[in-house]
Amino acid sequence: MAIDEAKLQTLLDKEEIKSLVYRYCNASDRHDHAKIRTLYHEDAIDDHGHMSSGPALDFIEKLPEIQAPMEILHHNITTMNIEVEGNYAEGEIYLLAMHRVKLEDRSIDVLVGGRYFDKYEKRDGVWKYLHHAIVTDWANIHDPSIIDIGHPFLEGSYIGKPGEADPSYAFFRLLRRGA
Repeated sequence: MAIDEAKLQTLLDKEEIKSLVYRYCNASDRHDHAKIRTLYHEDAIDDHGHMSSGPALDFIEKLPEIQAPMEILHHNITTMNIEVEGNYAEGEIYLLAMHRVKLEDRSIDVLVGGRYFDKYEKRDGVWKYLHHAIVTDWANIHDPSIIDIGHPFLEGSYIGKPGEADPSYAFFRLLRRGA
């Protein structure tokens, strides 16, 4: 059986793009802005609605301020529709994103069901975002928060945290911050 080189390359490209999307979610959840910076081309666009819309590097510069009140970020990717044409690709990526946001006097939970509308480009053999946009299909908001990570049932469990305090950085050797 002969190997179809074009199909094999498309499969490899799709896997690299999936990895890019997963790294984006990890970097977002861990507030790893150095890692996020490596995922976009220098001339890329990011559209996060009222938070930021324009050059991706401007969005990344605003991330510490945007994420400061976010006690929990938890992105989950579901359906991935990716089409590749040479060094250009598009993806409609379904996601569930949980946010616990600290307000002045309380925390609220925002669970968003949405999609990423993405355009990717492979330059120098590396796939990165060319245009990344968030689309909200629905949201479920709890005000005040109903999350209770201090419950006795969770005693002794690793508890995820934004930033360098997350237990993953002490646990893993290969999955590093900023990489």
